[in-house]
Amino acid sequence: MTPSRQATHMKPIWIVDDDQSIRWVLEKALARESLLSRSFTNVRDVLAALEEDEPQVLISDIRMPGGSGLDLLQAIKARHPGLPVIVMTAYSDLDSAVAAFQGGAFEYLAKPFDVDKAVELIRRALEESLREEEMDDRLVDAPEILGQAPAMQDVFRAIGRLSQSNVTVMITGESGTGKELVARALHKHSPRANGPFIALNTAAIPKDLLESELFGHERGAFTGAQTMRRGRFEQAEGGTLFLDEIGDMPFDLQTRLLRVLSDGNFYRVGGHNPLRANVRVIAATHQNLETRVKEGLFREDLFHRLNVIRLRLPPLRERPEDITLLARHFLQKSAKELGVEPKRMSDEALTYVSTLPFPGNVRQLENLCNWLTVMAPAQTIEVKDLPREMIDAGHGESLSASRPPAPDMRPAGDYEAVDTSDYGMGAPGGDGDTLVATRPPMVTASSAMAPAYAAPAVTQSWESLLAGEAKSMLESGQPEVMDALTRRFEKAVLEAALGVTRGRRVEAATRLGIGRNTITRKLQELGFD
Repeated sequence: MTPSRQATHMKPIWIVDDDQSIRWVLEKALARESLLSRSFTNVRDVLAALEEDEPQVLISDIRMPGGSGLDLLQAIKARHPGLPVIVMTAYSDLDSAVAAFQGGAFEYLAKPFDVDKAVELIRRALEESLREEEMDDRLVDAPEILGQAPAMQDVFRAIGRLSQSNVTVMITGESGTGKELVARALHKHSPRANGPFIALNTAAIPKDLLESELFGHERGAFTGAQTMRRGRFEQAEGGTLFLDEIGDMPFDLQTRLLRVLSDGNFYRVGGHNPLRANVRVIAATHQNLETRVKEGLFREDLFHRLNVIRLRLPPLRERPEDITLLARHFLQKSAKELGVEPKRMSDEALTYVSTLPFPGNVRQLENLCNWLTVMAPAQTIEVKDLPREMIDAGHGESLSASRPPAPDMRPAGDYEAVDTSDYGMGAPGGDGDTLVATRPPMVTASSAMAPAYAAPAVTQSWESLLAGEAKSMLESGQPEVMDALTRRFEKAVLEAALGVTRGRRVEAATRLGIGRNTITRKLQELGFD
């Protein structure tokens, strides 16, 4: 997103400092980047302004006449916990910097600072702020979890029973069943609902970076650690930390996680002072952790710490009565995202789709609906409009030659929805494919040509589809068509690459023929988690 486009729908950046020269330098630097700013000389004026307005990012000095920047930080976090705050401090004032991080600051800026580095830091805070707003919008607009099947009703009852508890929960289920949605629902209905919800897919982070990602690092802890960085435990302070694909966590990090769960204390990488974690941990896995414990790949004591309450999500084949409800929802959602009239499935198509096994579960059904929104020739979708591979699957052929065989299609009666050990809930979950993406991909003319299954033969190339999309946008008078289409194209290509490499960014960059810095920048610009 370009600076000018950000500024059109973004709130100003607030600068709080009694030093006029600091305010002037930051104001001019932000103006050059087409970013709006508003300056204050003291804490009292900022608190008064917060009664009627709110910044996108706030930058504050620590030591000012008439009020401390740390007091301001505390007041802002109480009112707007998601607002990124950058604290300015002198190099000699290390205690204040530590206090700022413990108070929830996004980052600190040491004086005297390089203006370009200051702007870069502000941009990172902006991206974080806009991402949080986008996530909040999605959570408001979308229903939490859809399902009328008895197996899903058991899940809903379990969420209700756990709503007022801080107990650790383990969510099991195959890939694509919606484990993160359940974790978000548990957070939303818990006493920590006003705190942050932080999600981390442990399988998608390289082993040598995962420790810093979880616990943060001190400045100079390793090559490239030029500033102190808060980890996910600190970011989730007072809220919920969701650790997805916990079964893939390296063994040595399992020991560090066990210590946090045991006594609530942890150290940043390179740090010597213990930090206290006030965080509820929800873990998820598609693997059978009991088997991994027996194989020596997962610590038994950590397993028991995480497995206080186990909640199992049923695969889609165990809730076929929900497919019609889900398909209609996803077709409506996809049409809204693309700005087109929603399509509908005929009764015959819905009946046919309800008989398919869907090894990719709800995510695969959503991908199908996204594909149909783009590729189906008519507003009413018939069986013949489905991908060829799905039609073949209905005649007994494999759903995907490149995919492992689908798990056994055991009847729903073989399972409990939740474990009976503590709350009458949860039985061990099955296994499945490793989860890669944390949210469904945006569908475009380019991404539609590479769905989670093979597409049927079509008479149009993706280039002609792209040209048609461009023509439609131009004729409707949409602004910045080239920029919009370029972003959609890049997003589709990056999603495909990360899918092939199972979320490994460096490998994806190598396969795409771009540098690792380029792919990191692109992922940030395009809003990937």
